[in-house]
This record gives sequence, C-alpha cells and structure tokens, in this order.
Amino acid sequence: MEVPDIEIATQEVSKYTDMAIMYAGEYGLKIIAALLIFFIGKWAVNKLTAVTKSLMLKAKVDQTLVEFSESLIYFLLLLMVVFASLNTLGINTTSFIAVFGAAGLAIGLALQGSLANIGAAVLIIIFRPFKVGDFIEAAGATGTVEDVNLFSTIIAPLDNRTIIVPNSAIIGGNITNYSKKPNRRVDHVFGIGYGDDLKLAKETLMEIMQADDRVLSEPAPFVGVGELGDNSVNFTFRAWVNTDDYWDVYFDMLETVKLTFDEKGISIPYPQMDVHVVKEEA
Repeated sequence: MEVPDIEIATQEVSKYTDMAIMYAGEYGLKIIAALLIFFIGKWAVNKLTAVTKSLMLKAKVDQTLVEFSESLIYFLLLLMVVFASLNTLGINTTSFIAVFGAAGLAIGLALQGSLANIGAAVLIIIFRPFKVGDFIEAAGATGTVEDVNLFSTIIAPLDNRTIIVPNSAIIGGNITNYSKKPNRRVDHVFGIGYGDDLKLAKETLMEIMQADDRVLSEPAPFVGVGELGDNSVNFTFRAWVNTDDYWDVYFDMLETVKLTFDEKGISIPYPQMDVHVVKEEA
C-alpha cells in the first residue's frame, strides 16, 4: 500500500515542478526585465534630477523654486518608471492612470486655493517682482519681505509685526517695491504764512537739503511754490537719497525744517477759527 502513495506524491511534486518551470519560463524574464527597468530607471531619474538642480543653481534660480522643481521632476519621472515596469510585467496600467487622473482632479478641486498659491509662488520666483529684504506694498500689507514660501509671503511692517499674505493675493493685485531702485525721493510739503518772507523760506529749505550729506546732488534737490492755499503758501520739497537712507532723511527733514523756521522767525500756519461773540442787551 505504501508504494502507490509514494508514486502519487512523486506525481504531485512533478506536477508542481513542471508548473513552476512553466511560470518561471513565462514570467521570469518579464520579472527580471521589470526589475532592471525599475532600478536603472531610478538611477537615471536621480542623475537627471541632480543635473537639473545643478543647472538651476548655476543659473542662480531662487532656492525655493529649485527645491520645488527638484521634488516635482523626481516624482513625475519616477512615476513614469514605475508604469514602465508594470507594463513590462504585462499589467494593464490604463486603469491605474484613470484612477490617478480622477484622484488628481478631486485633489485639485479640493485644494485649488493652495495650488493657486503654489502657482503664484512660482511666478514670484521666476519674475522676481521683489526678493527677501525688499520693502514692498502688496495686498494691503506694507513692510519688509522676510520669506517667500510655496504658499505665502511673510511681511514685517515697521512696527515689527508679522503679516502672512497668500501668494495668490499678492500676484492678483498691484505690487509696489520701494527697494527695487537704488535711489528714492523724499517728498514734503511745508507751508508758511502769507506775511512771511517767501524768498527767505525758499532759500532756507534749499540750504537745509544742501547741508545734509545724505541728499544726492544728482538728481538735484528741488524747492518751489506748489500752492497758494487758503491758509498758507505751500512749498514742494523734494530731495533724492539712497534707498537705505530714505526713512532717516524723511523724519530728520521734518524736525530740521521746524527748528530752522523757528530760529528765522518763519511761521508755519495751521487752520484757525475766529469766533465772534455778540452780546445782546436786555
């Protein structure tokens, strides 16, 4: 009775061995080819991503854009390598692509605001309307740019607050960059009384600008009568300075003009109201 059992077991083993040989012959080469495609493709993706990053750094592209582009390129190329490996195994990747497409559409609709901020960040980095350290006015915020990331721009106003502005809001409106140019113009309006010496006041204002070393000689400073107002003769006062000196000169000029006018007896009028009281007899 034992001999037939041994023969049956031998036949079963032989059957499974033949099946293994058949599947190995049929799929073995495909598995090897798929593995080779994956590992060689991954190596090529790493090399191509490194070369792309190196070229962007040599071109002095902003670091934020470099990191973002590196991650995006690596992910897309590696996804192509995975699909190529699956195709080599005979797996139909059409359904996978459809699923990824539907998922991508759903995610895109759910995160369209965030994606808009990412797109705006790329535009900011490429066209460089401003950079970190610039003093700007954008999206209702005014201050120094501290950081530009994929979703927002960090702005610090003069009072050292922190304002986080979505990049899409910045790109969607006007951007005023006060640090873009090397020079800025300090503009003031100073009024004197109609009874004061107009020529003396004009000469005094010009002397104040010429005595300040921070005021540039080119473009030349300017003082002129800008308006004959209701209560005063108003002078237009313009001085060009280096951008870094703007605020110091702006405030210093206000103080210096007031003190100098006081010394020379030049008045700075302000709106007044005369009240006449009429007393009626009983």
